[in-house]
Amino acid sequence: MTEVKTLDLGKLDGPVLVFGGPYSNLQATEAMIAEAGHLRIPPERIICTGDVVAYAGDPAATTDAVMDWGVTTVMGNCEESFGAEADDCGCGFDEGTECDVMSRQWYAYANARLTPEHRAWMRQLPGRVEFQLGRRRFAVVHGSAASINDFVFEKTDDVIKRESLEALGVDAVIGGHSGVPFMQILGDRLWLNAGVIGMPANDGTPRVWYALLNTVDGGLEISVCGLDYDYAAAARAMRARKLPEGYAACLETGLWPNMDVMPPDERHKAGKPIQPAHVFWPDAVPAAAD
Repeated sequence: MTEVKTLDLGKLDGPVLVFGGPYSNLQATEAMIAEAGHLRIPPERIICTGDVVAYAGDPAATTDAVMDWGVTTVMGNCEESFGAEADDCGCGFDEGTECDVMSRQWYAYANARLTPEHRAWMRQLPGRVEFQLGRRRFAVVHGSAASINDFVFEKTDDVIKRESLEALGVDAVIGGHSGVPFMQILGDRLWLNAGVIGMPANDGTPRVWYALLNTVDGGLEISVCGLDYDYAAAARAMRARKLPEGYAACLETGLWPNMDVMPPDERHKAGKPIQPAHVFWPDAVPAAAD
């Protein structure tokens, strides 16, 4: 595993809010900020899984909003690329696919609008964030322990998830990048993707997603929550900037332009509305004494 910069937040008390992928979607970012205020969760207990800048129409304003908010942000492949002034987003799309072609357009648009201050902030972000909640230890990464741009879905081989959990030495991994929320208990460990706020989850609705984690008697309650926002304004902003229509339409329809990055077993869920979910994750059972 490549050594990455790690930030340890220590033991957190009270609910923790996690979200991913603002994706230059200023309207969704402002809605997430308002929701956190409504929930009375301060910035020190809020984590973004990365990719602040991507598909949508307001890269500079969205970056400013996240920076000013002061939440902990993990370096995503987009921050890595923009910070290094790379030629592409490093998203991991196969060359020549529709996503690869469209990424060149939105990446060039965003790259021309980010300031040196934005890039300096992106360069200093940690590649991994760790914290303890209750009796459980968490690691937050963008893709996986092995790669910043690994696409990990619910139907991705569990071996890949277990390898990340082992490599990171934690009870739970919170990942981003794939854009679809899910919770999966693997024995006594957990993989959580909080979803993203900048694009819908390919479920046929314009809602976007985040996660809440809180301590309860005997363990943790983990919730995946939907977030409504002014998606019509976000789509208008994309069209006004002449960004790819496939992504602008996605904000309205809730359907991705294509599913090239998805495992085949995941694709049948397209257009099926995701429901908010709540899972009780009990504390580990202490090993019996010899």
